[in-house]
Amino acid sequence: MLCPVPTSPKEEGEHPVAARSSLEVHSPSLFLNRLPPGGPECVRKLSLNLRYQQEVRANVKSSSLTDGQMLSKEPLSHALKLSTPEKVKDAQLNPPEEALWTTRADGRVRLRIDPICSQTPRTVHQMFSTTLDKYGDLSAMGFKRQGSWEHISYTQYYLLARKAAKGFLKLGLERAHSVAILAFNSPEWFFSAVGAVFGGGIITGIYTTSSPEACQYIAYDCRANIIVVDTQKQLEKILKIRKHLPHLKAVVIYREAPPMRMPSVYTMEELMELGNEVPEEALDVIIKAQKPNQCCALVYTSGTTGNPKGVMLSQDNITWTARYGSQAGDIQPAEIQQEVVVSYLPLSHIAAQIYDLWTGIQWGAQVCFAEPDALKGSLVNTLREVEPTSHMGVPRVWEKIMERIQEVAAQSGFIRRKMLLWAMSVTLEQNLTCPSSDLKPFTTRLADYLVLAKVRQALGFAKCQKNFYGAAPMTAETQHFFLGLNIRLYAGYGLSETSGPHFMSSPYNYRLYSSGKVVPGCQVKLVNEDAEGIGEICLWGRTIFMGYLNMEDKTCEAIDAEGWLHTGDTGRLDADGFLYITGRLKELIITAGGENVPPVPIEEAVKTELPIISNAMLIGDQRKFLSMLLTLKCTLDPDTFEPTDNLMEQAVEFCQRVGSKATTVSEVVGKKDEAVYQAIEEGIQRVNMNAAARPYHIQKWAILEKDFSISGGELGPTMKLKRLAVLEKYKDVIDSFYQEQKK
Repeated sequence: MLCPVPTSPKEEGEHPVAARSSLEVHSPSLFLNRLPPGGPECVRKLSLNLRYQQEVRANVKSSSLTDGQMLSKEPLSHALKLSTPEKVKDAQLNPPEEALWTTRADGRVRLRIDPICSQTPRTVHQMFSTTLDKYGDLSAMGFKRQGSWEHISYTQYYLLARKAAKGFLKLGLERAHSVAILAFNSPEWFFSAVGAVFGGGIITGIYTTSSPEACQYIAYDCRANIIVVDTQKQLEKILKIRKHLPHLKAVVIYREAPPMRMPSVYTMEELMELGNEVPEEALDVIIKAQKPNQCCALVYTSGTTGNPKGVMLSQDNITWTARYGSQAGDIQPAEIQQEVVVSYLPLSHIAAQIYDLWTGIQWGAQVCFAEPDALKGSLVNTLREVEPTSHMGVPRVWEKIMERIQEVAAQSGFIRRKMLLWAMSVTLEQNLTCPSSDLKPFTTRLADYLVLAKVRQALGFAKCQKNFYGAAPMTAETQHFFLGLNIRLYAGYGLSETSGPHFMSSPYNYRLYSSGKVVPGCQVKLVNEDAEGIGEICLWGRTIFMGYLNMEDKTCEAIDAEGWLHTGDTGRLDADGFLYITGRLKELIITAGGENVPPVPIEEAVKTELPIISNAMLIGDQRKFLSMLLTLKCTLDPDTFEPTDNLMEQAVEFCQRVGSKATTVSEVVGKKDEAVYQAIEEGIQRVNMNAAARPYHIQKWAILEKDFSISGGELGPTMKLKRLAVLEKYKDVIDSFYQEQKK
């Protein structure tokens, strides 16, 4: 039970929204139906599309998070007062003495406002206030409780965030200290995050897969006053390390109850009740004092090259990117079309946080939460039920969808399988030869009608107009596969240090294999270009982070004297401004002979040539020749998401084609299956034949006994390859390549 917020009499001249009476909220639809006839202009504009509003109301059902709660409308008046033009003007203060970066959590920076990027800076609260005016009655969040979908409106979302903010303040949240969240995506994650910012704190996400030691590092570094968890398993991690966290004052748990009463451990309901003891005016003072150039979010890098770095993002970073970065991806405001998205990727990663949380608020999107086991197989069920209008996945997620379709197709009857292959073949040819043509040949339209539309519907993408990917490279095989399904995958490029997208693709801004064009208002330059026009990608704009928390040396390495962010990634720009990523400077292999070898193109070539290969990692830094570690495509345990010993259907088919009866990894590796090993050797020789020169040839390789995984330490939380960890873990295998050479 969420407890009531005390109400106060309506003030003179109060905004019409604030004049609505307090009511016990049994259903968000009550908010829609109790608007006064002479309500604000923004509500009247939304009401113009009556049929759309009726559909929204029909879909907004009772919410277990708000049932029986006295959510007072009085805080709405505070939102509207705090978003007046005078307050916005005050928030623009950008003293000239402020630097472009800082490493202090309580520091401020000079915003990168220039003629091509002159938009007025806004705080998170100002952004939410505008949304409240426009979209207050629309469904903001959808979530499942006991098998049924429930919804929370933007008005309720705002009230819950204020209640959470006051609860955090009562528990002792200090300015520029963190509320850390160690939980799967949920409404509680969202309103805790927004509440932390409203309360003058900093929101810090922690990956749910983190060890207690990793949690300790982040919670200590960000000076977490409060940690929010969703399960007893996550609570146990914090209890194990709490004595090492001097700033920690309380832990809040919400999905599962704590096993017993413990000091300084609260349920979410208790947090909200504590918030009632803090006056609305006290929260308003804190909100009013906030400035767009102050830190409001910390995103920790995955630590693939050492300890995680705390990327400090300002309120302006968040609000500017949520608006203009998403516009570049053709995300629509709710008055045109309410976007529906499924939230399932880790919110501790910038891609999911900016896409799901902050962009959702900016445009009034409806965010529906997947189940915690989404990546173990339930995601497709959620997609079918929700039918999103836009969707984002890291490349590995799209690859898993592809592999699942291939498995189902392989087990289908002859005619059905042939129909799918025909439909995908004609569609891929059309999309490759005439990518921008709206006039489709009859055979392409027939293929889509008879076959592909049904496949997309089965995946939950029947209404999906925009499918995005980012965070890692995607193979040409995967992109071609989805083009064959008439699903165009739009790439974005950015980092935690750019608040997410700095380049975006969209239906109107697309080129195969590229990462799109720079977001309008942002800038890019390439430094140290080679003869092919490939150089280090350097970025400038309102997306650029404030600095690394408590890491001045690392910050100075990343941001040069002129304020340009040096990404460490290499790429080229074509004549039309489309960006193509070619590699990463730190991943560049420099052989003992002085040859510079980017590993990714060679690794992708091997995976394309050999469909049995799941992961390929090139070795050769300071070595006399190149070698490679390989893993085979295998099924995943549905409960643990761990790689099993069983080969995937596609891998089994490969074995059969080359004359092997193997169906498991151990049969191939343990017995060194001659047919499979010979086929892989021939595939690698074909890759070598296409190499630019002999130093780019793979001379030795080995198949590992188990595929890479997050729990195995080879992959990061977003499935990105952790090269240093692989080098360390398989050091003996790698050394054997070169020891044999010495004999």
